Amino acid sequence: MSKEWWKRAALIFASAALFGCGDASPFDYVQVSGKLTYEDGTPIPAGGMELQFFAQDAKPVNGAHPRPAGTKVDASGNFANVTSYKYGDGLVLGKHKVSIDYATDAKGKLLVPKDYTHGGTTSLIIEITEDSADVPLEIKVPRP
Repeated sequence: MSKEWWKRAALIFASAALFGCGDASPFDYVQVSGKLTYEDGTPIPAGGMELQFFAQDAKPVNGAHPRPAGTKVDASGNFANVTSYKYGDGLVLGKHKVSIDYATDAKGKLLVPKDYTHGGTTSLIIEITEDSADVPLEIKVPRP
């Protein structure tokens, strides 16, 4: 075996040891589902939107922070299977900023306020409690 092969093998082993290769997250999640609409309850007329959730007050566990989570929104505004670490695991308890991606019509016109389309600028915040698994979320946004 060449020296180059051994170097690559050592790098892969060191990366696995450093970053881990297990399938367990140090966080507890609450499965959530819900609906995204305008404030008056009407669906946003766009298919293919995605929601991104960014934990705001989760405490680090062993130096790890919760990953941003995401899910797709169907044409009726419904969403389920919010994924943080594993498919459909949900969100950590606490407050989350929410961004709405791909919220445009066929001509590219934004269908939600522009600041809601980026995690760094969104003012849309939800709170996840242990009861969130039992009650679907209702995320309502103003028209732009």
